[in-house]
Amino acid sequence: MKRLFSILSLILFGTLALQAQSKFTVSGTVTDKSTGEAMIGVLLRAIPASGTAAGGAYSNEYGFYSITLPEGDYTLKVDYLGYDTLALPLSLQENKRLDVGLMERSTQVDDVLITTEKDDDNVTQAQMGVNKLDMREISKVPVLFGERDILKTMQLLPGVKSTGEGSGGLYVRGGESSQNLILLDEAPVYNAYHLLGFFSTFNSDAIKDVALYKGTAPAQYGGRLSSVIDVKMNEGNNQKYHVSGGIGIIASHLNVEGPIVKDKGSFLVTGRRTYADMFLKLSSNEAFNTAKLYFYDVNVKANYSLNDKNKLYLSGYFGRDKLGLGAFGINWGNKTATLRWNHLINSKWFSNTSLIYSDYDYEVAISSTAASFSLASGIRDFNVKQEFQYFATPKHTLRMGLQAIHHTVTPGQVTLSDTSSFQPPTVQDRSGLESAAFFAGDWEPATRLHINYGLRLSMFNQLGGGNFYTYDSEGTVTDTTYYDAGTFIENYIYPEPRLSLSYTLGATNSLKAAYTRNAQYLHMVSNATATNPTDVWILSSQNVKAEVADQVSVGYFQNFKDNMFEASGELYYKQLYNQLDLRNGANIQANEFIEGELVSGKGRAYGLELFFKKKKGDFTGWVSYSLSRTERQIAEINDGNWYKAKQDALHDVSIVGMYDISKRVSLAATFVYRTGNAVTFPTGKYYVDGQLHYLYTERNGYRMPAYHRMDISCTVEGKPRPKYENSWNFACYNVYGRQNPYSIDFQDDPDDPTKTQVVQTSLFRWVPSITYNFKF
Repeated sequence: MKRLFSILSLILFGTLALQAQSKFTVSGTVTDKSTGEAMIGVLLRAIPASGTAAGGAYSNEYGFYSITLPEGDYTLKVDYLGYDTLALPLSLQENKRLDVGLMERSTQVDDVLITTEKDDDNVTQAQMGVNKLDMREISKVPVLFGERDILKTMQLLPGVKSTGEGSGGLYVRGGESSQNLILLDEAPVYNAYHLLGFFSTFNSDAIKDVALYKGTAPAQYGGRLSSVIDVKMNEGNNQKYHVSGGIGIIASHLNVEGPIVKDKGSFLVTGRRTYADMFLKLSSNEAFNTAKLYFYDVNVKANYSLNDKNKLYLSGYFGRDKLGLGAFGINWGNKTATLRWNHLINSKWFSNTSLIYSDYDYEVAISSTAASFSLASGIRDFNVKQEFQYFATPKHTLRMGLQAIHHTVTPGQVTLSDTSSFQPPTVQDRSGLESAAFFAGDWEPATRLHINYGLRLSMFNQLGGGNFYTYDSEGTVTDTTYYDAGTFIENYIYPEPRLSLSYTLGATNSLKAAYTRNAQYLHMVSNATATNPTDVWILSSQNVKAEVADQVSVGYFQNFKDNMFEASGELYYKQLYNQLDLRNGANIQANEFIEGELVSGKGRAYGLELFFKKKKGDFTGWVSYSLSRTERQIAEINDGNWYKAKQDALHDVSIVGMYDISKRVSLAATFVYRTGNAVTFPTGKYYVDGQLHYLYTERNGYRMPAYHRMDISCTVEGKPRPKYENSWNFACYNVYGRQNPYSIDFQDDPDDPTKTQVVQTSLFRWVPSITYNFKF
């Protein structure tokens, strides 16, 4: 194996190999010394006696680093915000393994936040449209019911929107919510929300690192058009056992972690559950005291070092929502599992092999004394991924690999009780094979120039078996063909290039530009204005083409006052192809012929994103503003004219402020404002046989009212104790009681049936919350 990679290195980088004959490599893993957690994004610099840095590197997502240097003596300086800086003597006469353990600072200096990036990474790095969230910042941002929520916090960033109150789904740079790739330890999560969007599936106790890529993601990511949300779980403390948790008004959570074998392996188990259903049992109304209204989720992770070159990880997520009132009930949930093997091939080659499982399903049930009915749907994946990283030089890192995913989709299966004489429709499962090869590099060819490049070659094969249909332009079946299981029916292949450039103008500012192409073979179909659990997933086929998007972006980035402040402005334009929408009156549930209900066309999204952030001091926070437009053009809709997509919103403003009154007391507040989403309202009404019908003309030709609210919170830390920490969080969501619309309905005026009433439904005026958090 070592010989194979040595030969490959020589072929790819012959001149580098010749130059490196008198050079040696120092490599190893960076961890938190008190917990054993691998640390991401730690900066390591080798400084010779001359005092000028000879080379440096960042630790990767598994904590591994590699630096190749000329033979000699150095000081290896290791920096990470919030941790003590290390200066280690290094004598290189041969390749050397040097593992590094960092200790968190015991004293607070200028209230520095722990982050996974260097102070000026936003200026110097080539990647555009990327945000990395700090878990300590997230813990202070006020949210609904006092639950820390990474997806809700993302909605406060430029270019990221939601559809409104109590709705799941993120809309990034004009894309649909289904066009976001959400990963938890490499496993895709297809519905990342609890309680119809009020909570995300990610328990913050279990989360180590979160990165959001708005468009130009590195080539190892693929399969979605708009964004990548890469969430990595904590590994657990391999030094000591710890228990932490929180008790809130509506939900509680618990976290247990500790060593399996000290210094070699650790485990983590986190759990969370809401208990609104327990309060309903106090009601005298039988319909309410028997209702189900809760969710739970469990995160588990374990790791074990076989030796200094091999480490195994096993992680999983299990979550479920159950809502039931009287005869109606709905439940949905995700299951994921990831088995990962990290292997250090040599000091310059790093390997990661992953086996990944993901399963999302939902069931809607209606029961009565006469009969019962249920509708089930879901998507299940089996995924294998092999990835290599090659640390060619301190200024050039390469990544390459292969991936294959087998998808099985159940579009909607109906089940009736034995007492029913009705024969339910049979909807066949569909399957497909999505695969890719990718190659990417991060390169600094000159002092001021930083390049991030990549190519992803993605492929999709539609697989049998069952009956497959051909449709005419009206969506009517014209032919039926049967294929055996495993037969290749339709094949797609797309090259997906990515390129990001950063040119540093001075020590504190830079210009950036990026281009990317993405292809997507999975599609979500919905006839609602917001993402909900009963949306249906379908695969690309001979009738449904792969979605494709090209995005270009340019930006200016500036830091001020020793990186205390950062500011940026980005312009983007995205062209989308084969965008799907529904025919008027389409039925998507348990429909064997759902592909005939779809029409396709093109789309465009463009906008300006402004961001200003204060990162240091007692007072921190940010302001973000997005000016954007999102449109579609489909021949069968709006007479073929351009129309606004449902997620189109011209203005979006978020203001976040956090103030540390003392070491134990902090305040936080957020304010959000956005233009109302585009919506289709009736333009007239008529009666047929006494039944009221509404007339609709222009698609998405109207607007919901503007959305705005303010949230506040106060966190009070308990007195420091040797083995126990605690805090109280007091918060109020929607503090000034804005009645934001959840839905708008039309109905006859009971006093004058010739007139029509417009009825707005709102969910929350204000929601106070109290949460007690502890750790020992």
